[in-house]
Amino acid sequence: MADVLSPDIWKNWEKSGKNEFTKFCVQLIKDESKSPMFDHFTEIAGNLNDLIMNGINGAVKKESVVNILQELVTLHNDVPSIILDILNIADAETSGTQNDDSKERLNYCYIIKECEKFLSDKLLKERLEIDSLQEVGILKNRTFYTKFIKVKTKLYYKQRKFNLFREENEGFAKLVTELNQEFKKDMKHEELLDAVQSLIGCFNLDPNRVLDIILESFENKPDDAHLFIPLIKSYMTDPKTISEVLGSKFTLQKNSDAAIPRSLYVLAAHLLQYNIINLDDIYIWFSPDDKVMVKEWDKEMKDAKEYVRKLSIISINNKEKEESPEEKENPMEKYNTNQKLNLCEALLTVGDWETAQLLIGRLPEHYAVNQEPIAKALCNLLHNVIEPVYRSNWKMGNIRGKTIAPHRNPKAPKRAHTFFDLRDDAIPMLMVLGPSLHFDPILLYKIVRLSKVALLQDGIDATKPPPSEDSLYYDIVSLLDHSVLPALSYLDCNCSIAEEIWSLLKLYPYQTRYCLYSRWKNETYTIYPELLRKRGDSEKRIKNIMKRVSKENIKPAGRIIGKLTHSSPGFLFDYVLVQIQVYDNLIHPVVDSLKYLTNLSYDVLGFCLIESLANAEKKRVKHDSTSISNWLQSLSSFCGAVFKKYNIELTGLLQFVANQLKAQKSLDLLILKEIIQKMAGIDTIEDLTMDQLNAMSGGELLKVEAGYFSQVRNTKKSSLRLKDAMADQNLAVALCLLIAQQKYCIVYRETQQSHLKLVGKLSDQCQDTLVQFGTFLGSTLSVDEYVNKLPSIQSMLLEHHIPNEVAFFLARPMLHHAINIKYDQLRKADPSKKVPKNQKYYEAACEVMSPVQKSLIPLHLPKVWDDVSTQFLTTFWSLTMYDLSVPDETYQQAINKIKMASLGVAEQNPSKGKKEIERYNTLIEKLQEEKKKQHDHVEKVMYRLNQEKDSWFPSKSAMNDTITRFLQLCIFPRCTFTAIDAVYCAKFLHTIHALKTANFSTVLCYDRLFCDVTYTITSCTENEAMRYGRFLHAMLETLMRWHKSKDIFDKECSNFPGFLTKLRANNQSENVDQVGYENYRHVCHKWHYKLTKALIICLESKDYVQIRNALIVLIKIIPQFPVLIKLSQIFEKKIYRLAEEEKNTRQDLYTLAISYVGQLKNKIASGNIMHDNEFHHPEKEKAAKSVDSKTESKHNGDSKEVTKESRDKSDRKEKRQASEESRKSQNSSQDIILNERVSERERSKEESREKHNRKEEKREEVDRERERDREKRRERKEEKISSGKDERQYRDERYIEMVSPKDEMRYSGQNERYYDERSTSYFIRDFREERDVALNNGNNSGSSKHNQETNDPDREAKRRKMEGPSSKSYKHEDRKMLQQVEYVIEKMEKKERSGKLKDKREKLSDEEKELRKERKLGRKRDRAEEALQAEIKRKRDEEKDSNVSAAKMMHQNGELVESPHAREKYHHSREMSPYLRERERSHDRVEIREKHRRGGTEGSKRR
Repeated sequence: MADVLSPDIWKNWEKSGKNEFTKFCVQLIKDESKSPMFDHFTEIAGNLNDLIMNGINGAVKKESVVNILQELVTLHNDVPSIILDILNIADAETSGTQNDDSKERLNYCYIIKECEKFLSDKLLKERLEIDSLQEVGILKNRTFYTKFIKVKTKLYYKQRKFNLFREENEGFAKLVTELNQEFKKDMKHEELLDAVQSLIGCFNLDPNRVLDIILESFENKPDDAHLFIPLIKSYMTDPKTISEVLGSKFTLQKNSDAAIPRSLYVLAAHLLQYNIINLDDIYIWFSPDDKVMVKEWDKEMKDAKEYVRKLSIISINNKEKEESPEEKENPMEKYNTNQKLNLCEALLTVGDWETAQLLIGRLPEHYAVNQEPIAKALCNLLHNVIEPVYRSNWKMGNIRGKTIAPHRNPKAPKRAHTFFDLRDDAIPMLMVLGPSLHFDPILLYKIVRLSKVALLQDGIDATKPPPSEDSLYYDIVSLLDHSVLPALSYLDCNCSIAEEIWSLLKLYPYQTRYCLYSRWKNETYTIYPELLRKRGDSEKRIKNIMKRVSKENIKPAGRIIGKLTHSSPGFLFDYVLVQIQVYDNLIHPVVDSLKYLTNLSYDVLGFCLIESLANAEKKRVKHDSTSISNWLQSLSSFCGAVFKKYNIELTGLLQFVANQLKAQKSLDLLILKEIIQKMAGIDTIEDLTMDQLNAMSGGELLKVEAGYFSQVRNTKKSSLRLKDAMADQNLAVALCLLIAQQKYCIVYRETQQSHLKLVGKLSDQCQDTLVQFGTFLGSTLSVDEYVNKLPSIQSMLLEHHIPNEVAFFLARPMLHHAINIKYDQLRKADPSKKVPKNQKYYEAACEVMSPVQKSLIPLHLPKVWDDVSTQFLTTFWSLTMYDLSVPDETYQQAINKIKMASLGVAEQNPSKGKKEIERYNTLIEKLQEEKKKQHDHVEKVMYRLNQEKDSWFPSKSAMNDTITRFLQLCIFPRCTFTAIDAVYCAKFLHTIHALKTANFSTVLCYDRLFCDVTYTITSCTENEAMRYGRFLHAMLETLMRWHKSKDIFDKECSNFPGFLTKLRANNQSENVDQVGYENYRHVCHKWHYKLTKALIICLESKDYVQIRNALIVLIKIIPQFPVLIKLSQIFEKKIYRLAEEEKNTRQDLYTLAISYVGQLKNKIASGNIMHDNEFHHPEKEKAAKSVDSKTESKHNGDSKEVTKESRDKSDRKEKRQASEESRKSQNSSQDIILNERVSERERSKEESREKHNRKEEKREEVDRERERDREKRRERKEEKISSGKDERQYRDERYIEMVSPKDEMRYSGQNERYYDERSTSYFIRDFREERDVALNNGNNSGSSKHNQETNDPDREAKRRKMEGPSSKSYKHEDRKMLQQVEYVIEKMEKKERSGKLKDKREKLSDEEKELRKERKLGRKRDRAEEALQAEIKRKRDEEKDSNVSAAKMMHQNGELVESPHAREKYHHSREMSPYLRERERSHDRVEIREKHRRGGTEGSKRR
């Protein structure tokens, strides 16, 4: 049979359900081993309940239900009781219906009526309700209910009356005597119990009164607990009775005016400790209610918050209503009326920690222990518990503290003898005690010392991970969080205990400490009302202090700040940092005033700084999104200053920066930059003078003495601290690699939506920080540490994907160290010195650099290595300025400076300054030794370069490709890296030239660098533009040095491979052209014009970045550029106009423009500027060209003969190349013949030039006389001009007309012709581009002439006849464009001219108008004369170009070096240029200008 009845039995009740139910119930009831009342109650009661309820609901016939119940009653005596309990429940269910005559109620009444037959009448009346019994008819007497109430009242509510006269006073007197006597030591409680019982029986005493007397006796003699406790247990076994008696005593005392004696609470504590009474039984007798205490605690919190709120309110009402201060309640009075708190104190006093813990848990959190008596009682108990372990583990020399005796109560907590025993009771007590530990500072000291000793014994340190074994590591963390740090907040000005806590905290890593500080600052003060009030008061005081902090009151303000921060540093530092973020001038006064802080306060300051920097709610950029926000800059500066001056742990801040870099947030690099700058004294200064840059190329001592703006002092300790902080978590390598990878992340990921100005600043900041960081590592770490910590260059390039320039910057110290080690090994291996030291150094360098060269091969395509070798690339990137040259002058200047300082000391204090003089002498010796050492090093490096130079540039490569690779892979990446690298690039380029490196054209490289710098300048950031300007300055300095003196040029450039214009196979000397001195000066002139044009394009672009970078470059190169008056005037006017445009829009551009204009004016005033004829001699060059063209025309006839002769020459060249091997033996004789032929040609040319020069000199004299006359006329006219503005306009217009370079860049001489390398059309284009510079500035003045002239067909036909065949080639191509260009120019010039003329006419007087007319006539005459000279020269040049075939530069293997498409590899085409799309082509405008001039010349002739 199943254990549970099936629910289907009620449906099949008549068939099988009845029998099944009966069998199941009978089986359960008849089980003799078990009782149905206790063992099967659930099953039987459930089944009977289902049966009765189905019978009441009608599912089963009620008669059947009665029959089954009657049958079951006979089986066991407990069944009637169960049935009646079920019927009683059914009574409640059926009586709840609205209709008492319902079917269910009737069925219920029927069942009860029938049950009367087999159930006892007494049991029915006991279990069922009286109303139901009367309803059924079992109770027929109506007075039964009244009798029931009377009996119940008499039984439960009527008090028994005792005859007090029967209790004789003698009995109670004897009882009191027995209980209060002096008990003997061997007295037992049984004897005392017999005496009490005998007195009760003899005098018929009331037992409850006897119990009361026993309790009073125990209250008076608590020391005899060993007798009273067993006596009470034996006398009264019911704890409730004892609780009632004890509770009545508390109630009686409460109602009386007298205070409840403390002994009564001790009595209750003893009874609770020995489990005589239960806490639940006695708790209800104590007052006040728990809800009242909760309300009081909440009210205290609200009052504290309101107090803090009122402190921050500023009242502007002068007539404040003075509120009468509320009378504060005496806390002790309030405490004395609280029976529960007093009971808690008594429990702790007797040592009942377990019951006290339960009682404290019932009260509001922190409410009980916040009371001083309870806290002190718990502290006393803790003293007792920790006494043994404290005495055994902490000793202060011979000093012995006061020992604490064991607790008298044997049931008190056990004393701890080991550290792990503290877990049983001491640590839980401290956790409950919380900040109330401040009531006992001695105990606080003991806890901190014990914790420190426990950690030290386990070998725990901040640099080590937490122990895996069982330790108090995390228990102490909890104690610090809950008790120690909050307790410190209550202790005002206790710096000694703060230092003691720091000695414990510093054993934990900064992550754990910062978590503790966060909870302490942000959560602890919100839990305790008293701490809230203290926080409000402290904030008010710190606000008053910060209002008055200045340089004058640093000491008094610092002392007050120190006192405040001893106990609660967190929120105070928050306010100080907020003020610093707003007012950056507070940084230095605040830093100086923090010198009175404790070490704990310094550590909290470090945490607060990180928390402020990590604030996600603050925007890190300004509202215009173009620069870093001021608050971040101020905090970064404060970080650098405070970490330098005070010993604060840096690891957390450095890790924060590293995490930000991992998250691709580079703005926080500013923090690292400031820290390195302040702590290590390393700054990336762009505005270094040339002397300082020269000093930076020397040794470390020279850098310190002459390379920095100010002497780096007091950074030794701070730099060592920074080094140690980076070594702790191996942050040096992580930060180094992250910063190296961050630059490209800034451009391509982080700042995709940012302003371009911000992108540039972040990129510069990343670059500067990287250089700073790398310099710091190189100067602080030893070479071995540097090599061991940083990854190899192969790893940086291939695994970490760091750019070449950064990887080599970081790896240079390692490479130099490896080379020096290898060099020392080779030197020791050859003691006889058979091999020269330079050769050993070269071998060491080759061996060290060989794996580096291999690592570079996968980084570029194979075709790259066809143009430049890996050896050259590694050599270029591995060297520095220290390796290439020795700054002898800078060394001497530093030595002279030290000597002067030594003499000054000797004059002031001859006797006292001996040590100082000795120090100066030692420094001089060190500098001289360093200089000598660098000389030896440079000698070895130059030997190495001399050995390597032949393999740098493969001979199979085209010259143009070689230069392109050199610029792309070497010059451009490095010249913008640092300022010293910019100078290094120029120096290395000069070194390549000086070494006479094969397959490298210096002239072509310079030409590529200067011809178009627009794109390079545009792509630079602000700092990169400064470095690029330094690079151009150094390049221009070299160019101008060669340009200045022919002797220097002949010494350093003549017969050098870099100045060859034609190269043949096997470097044969025949037909090898060199760029001569005069030709070089012409090329320099062209480069100056090219540079001017590129910079003017940038200045006119209206783009912020282009204009800014162009101005920066101009400022940097102003000592060397411009050197021509024309160009300087162009720049002066352009930039003056730019300054006027940007004055009210972009202030930074306006400032740069005004600065440059001022410097340019100073340069012009100083006379460091020249005319074109001083820079070079174009007249002589053109005269030579005309003479050559005449002689060639006489000998060769017309152009057909020239072409025939050129073909013959080419045939002869082919024959010479075919018979090259046969002529090898006759090279020397042929060279002599060729040299003779060349000398003859030169002599003939020189004679023709001399003749032509004589003619030109005569013409020049005539021109000078005319010029003098013109100048006199101009001076007279200019004296009459009254307005300065009109005078300036007149000069500008006059200058613009004269500014276009009429000296065309076509040079004669076969041996000194640089442009023979290129095609004629290429040079025509170059010339037009040069003239475009002046035409851009002279559009307005030149347009008037254009409008006055008409197109004369006869004149045009004559001009075409006079032009040679060479001019037709390009004029035919441009003819279609002329009409469109002329129309656009005329339209624009008319508008501008008409507007200007209207304004001027209104202002001019009659006299000024006459002067204007005279000036116009004079300008027309001048233009006519200039146009006539230009026409004559043009005709000569065209005749020359028609006769001379376009020369091409050939490489050794016969390939072309330069072609019209040569620039496509480095420069974009005009269609691709974003800045030249809308600009008309320069040579088109030149032709238009020439056309007008020619027209004007012919018109003047006719007149």
